Amino acid sequence: MAKETAKNDKVYLFEHAPVPKAVMSLCLPTILTSLVMVVYSLADTYFVGMLNDAIQTAAVSVASPALLAFNAINNLFGVGTSSAMSRAMGRGDQDAVRRSSVFGVYCALTCSALFALFTGIFRTPLATLLGADATTLAASESYMLWAVTYNAIPGIMNVVLAFLVRSEGAALHASIGTMSGCILNIILDPIFIMPWGFGMGAAGAGLATFLSNTVACCYFLVLLYVRRGKTLVSVNPKLFRFNKRIAMDIFGVGVPASIQNLLNVTSMTIFNNFAAAYGADVMAAMGIAHKIQMVPMQISMGASQGIMPFVGYNYASENRERMKDAILYVSLRMVAVVILMAGLCIIFGRNLMGLFIQTESVISYGAAFLVGFMLAMPFQFIDFLGVGVYQAIGDGKTALIFAFLRKIVLEIPALIILNKLVPLYGLAYATFCAETVLAMAAFVMLRNILSGKRKPTAN
Repeated sequence: MAKETAKNDKVYLFEHAPVPKAVMSLCLPTILTSLVMVVYSLADTYFVGMLNDAIQTAAVSVASPALLAFNAINNLFGVGTSSAMSRAMGRGDQDAVRRSSVFGVYCALTCSALFALFTGIFRTPLATLLGADATTLAASESYMLWAVTYNAIPGIMNVVLAFLVRSEGAALHASIGTMSGCILNIILDPIFIMPWGFGMGAAGAGLATFLSNTVACCYFLVLLYVRRGKTLVSVNPKLFRFNKRIAMDIFGVGVPASIQNLLNVTSMTIFNNFAAAYGADVMAAMGIAHKIQMVPMQISMGASQGIMPFVGYNYASENRERMKDAILYVSLRMVAVVILMAGLCIIFGRNLMGLFIQTESVISYGAAFLVGFMLAMPFQFIDFLGVGVYQAIGDGKTALIFAFLRKIVLEIPALIILNKLVPLYGLAYATFCAETVLAMAAFVMLRNILSGKRKPTAN
């Protein structure tokens, strides 16, 4: 009876609930989670910035590409498995849902352990590759030991488990798990970073991140144990076996999504190396400006990820009109929200920078960088939505082509060209140039789906 009730609740949300109610119940918790994650990310920068030491702040910036690389595994087994599970639910294949979740969980665990081993062995050359110099190397290595190497398994598994829980409509539970870790991180940051606490500086921020993600990971494991029999998400190792169809469903979306993230890491590494040539103050300013940029960016990402289970389910069940209504509902509202937030960040750029550090040169650099970063935000939401929809319907190949255009064809060349034409300040406008062009492509992509030109693929 409990299993039947849970099944009926999921069917109602995806098939019968009013579209605004269904979309908001999925997107709002995901957006809220994204916001809390931004706050926790900002907390690292805020408390490290309170030391008023550009070297410590730069160390956090240097490690950003390595932390971003977590998303390669998150996307491979989080986005890929979530998409496969939602489409299997739409087809009514509950066994495939369970086996997909088990496959995704244990593959993610294996890959995160290998990632931890690699970054632990090659931490020094990795930090140098990411932009650390003789001045910032020691601080960067200390931060990366905790935030990247030790944190790899809990940091990745936390996100993957949240994706899987969210895929069957339990967005609130996914958000509670993720937010519990974020809130704990905010509490622990000053204790480990500040001189009145353990005085660990940037390394303390990494330790706080590791501990908070471990707690969040434990929350999801307890949740799945308590809800056993009521959820289709499974971590039972007895169900783990290679199944070609399930693997293709997951990797068909997950591999392109993972490659997309690796392209982001490549872009960020190039960005950091260009910025490092201008000194620690510029690196610190870029790092803080990027963290502020994450507020509208993560809201955009939260909305596009939140709608994915709904889109995938209704695409597989061939309820095209319901899927179309949901995409339009989200896009019209989110574009307005992101434009408002970007405008406020531009207007109050110096004030926002001043919250994180008191060094005047860092504030001036960062406020200038924020203008370029924020101009890209409304266009970036359209791009995120387009890619998210294609991932939801199982078309990872198109999403990968889109990511390749964003980074290889447009953004990375723009970084090189703009840095030559307008040294230093031109870097902040590379994303704007890329996202403006891609927004037009995303519009065409979404129009093809909404107009019914694209038909569901057989599974």
